Amino acid sequence: MRADRLVSLMMLLQTRPKRTAGQLARELQVSERTIHRDLDALSASGVPVYATRGSAGGVSLLEGWKTQLTGLTRAELQALAAMSATPGGLGDLGLSAPLSSGLVKLAAALPALQQPALEYARQRLHVDASGWFTERESVPYLEVLREAAWLNRKVSLTYRDFDGKRGRRQVDPYALVLKADRWYLVGGTEKGVRVYRGSRIEGARPREETFERPARFDLPAFWREWCARFAEKRAQYEVTVRLTTEAEAALRRIRPPADAPRFDTGTVEDGRKTVVVDFERESIALGQLFEVGSGFEVVEPASLRTRMVVLATGVLAAHPHT
Repeated sequence: MRADRLVSLMMLLQTRPKRTAGQLARELQVSERTIHRDLDALSASGVPVYATRGSAGGVSLLEGWKTQLTGLTRAELQALAAMSATPGGLGDLGLSAPLSSGLVKLAAALPALQQPALEYARQRLHVDASGWFTERESVPYLEVLREAAWLNRKVSLTYRDFDGKRGRRQVDPYALVLKADRWYLVGGTEKGVRVYRGSRIEGARPREETFERPARFDLPAFWREWCARFAEKRAQYEVTVRLTTEAEAALRRIRPPADAPRFDTGTVEDGRKTVVVDFERESIALGQLFEVGSGFEVVEPASLRTRMVVLATGVLAAHPHT
């Protein structure tokens, strides 16, 4: 295992110069102490590793030095084969073709003995990341944001928040993140780093000004921490609802796939299933349940039942029978 890690460490330093020991530790999922020991081992074996201090410092290889390692392990070949079959969100960015051509070049660079092994892996491992009966969210300004993030250009956003309120924002686009078929923009603002859901961006205009990316900003680490905080602070609005078979099917189509276990574990009585659904907010519950139309009954909370009766009474009053 250590030999594989030393090779991985050397390749990281070759492709990503001036990484801190902490960043390398996170990349390789080991402690900083282990990284320092591995760096000593590389140095002792003749690899020209050196470190610089200061805010712009880090661990680097001697400029111009490159290893000639080109072979891949069996697991690496399998991972490469899976990646070549699943461009996923890269299609949204217009990068599917570059991915394919890049993988062809990478495969061509492999030793001759390993090239048949890559095709062998392709025929035995295929990953389809698309969901059943779901549509990807539309993010019309994705390529604009990708270019702005790549060139470190500020952007002016028109953004619709969770409650539907629109506003303008000036953002330094640090990166784009794809999570579960949904795109997010990670950007710097006057109030710190913020995350914007791509489908709620209703306008994006690159500005002439550029920005300086924070030297210590690490995207994978930030994203892990942000997701953890989001899960803790996420609003909850649980509704107990009784559904006919038709209503259950309709609500399943509206709700995200992650809600499937809630429906699967519901209790059935007199031909109706009782489930507890987390709509996050009352307004979402109202909109989605009314979209179901009929065949459902809200059991709890009582305040939602009352609100639905008031709304339904108002609709009936505005549409009298003729």
